[in-house]
Amino acid sequence: MGQGDGMEIVCIGAGNLATRLCVALQQCGHRVVQVFSRTEECAAALAAQLGCEPVCRLEDVTPEAPLYILSVRDQVLEEVAHGLYASLLRRVAPGRSNVGAGALFVHTAGSMPLDVLPMLRRGVFYPMQTFSKQREVPFAGLPVFIESPTDAAVLRTLAESMGCGVYEMDSASRRYLHLAAVFACNFSNHMYDVCARVLARKGIPFEVMLPLIDETARKVHALTPREAQTGPAVRYDQTVMQRHLDLLEDEDLKQIYNLLSQHIHQYTL
Repeated sequence: MGQGDGMEIVCIGAGNLATRLCVALQQCGHRVVQVFSRTEECAAALAAQLGCEPVCRLEDVTPEAPLYILSVRDQVLEEVAHGLYASLLRRVAPGRSNVGAGALFVHTAGSMPLDVLPMLRRGVFYPMQTFSKQREVPFAGLPVFIESPTDAAVLRTLAESMGCGVYEMDSASRRYLHLAAVFACNFSNHMYDVCARVLARKGIPFEVMLPLIDETARKVHALTPREAQTGPAVRYDQTVMQRHLDLLEDEDLKQIYNLLSQHIHQYTL
């Protein structure tokens, strides 16, 4: 699948992942023909960026596309998938077999199983990365985890057309992958936010931490995370740790500090 034979795609969703994925797909020669979002402003914003049609009702989603990518919140994925499929089946022209037989439907949720999709041709296309609408992320080299009983080859080709690394993984294993990603990304980013708040109390800019954060990330390219671990918790320096606790006024943060310190010490013994 090269620049000349890209796929026509309908994107169901207009959030962070949907935005970055659709932009990347178009840059690689595919064409997003329609964007659906229940929020008119979100649908219009992404559609304007892609030069396609925005729609806000499932009844207005075209039944003519060969590929539908569902990139919505986990809480509503199953509801949206069933609603979309029912709507398309009601409106498909007599004698046309694209819906259910010819069209492929995939979701992008790392923690959701394949079978939340009721379609005959279905799959998972999960790019494991942190995405924000405001920040472009290169897909070249990005790991994409795919699953499909009927169309794994199609999803592999789609991912490879974007320069991604492709891994086939079933829903049960992907749950653990997503859990690990939450620890590696979401929890660590929250620690950056805690760090920023601690610094702000004394008027210290967060930017002073960036070289430390960058080197911490670089180290695990050469060392295991356990080998790269440093700090007072590794040697269980209780004097330093108590001084830190004395500076914290928030009881929740004190508990987090204690729990993490104990866990680091136990795991690095």
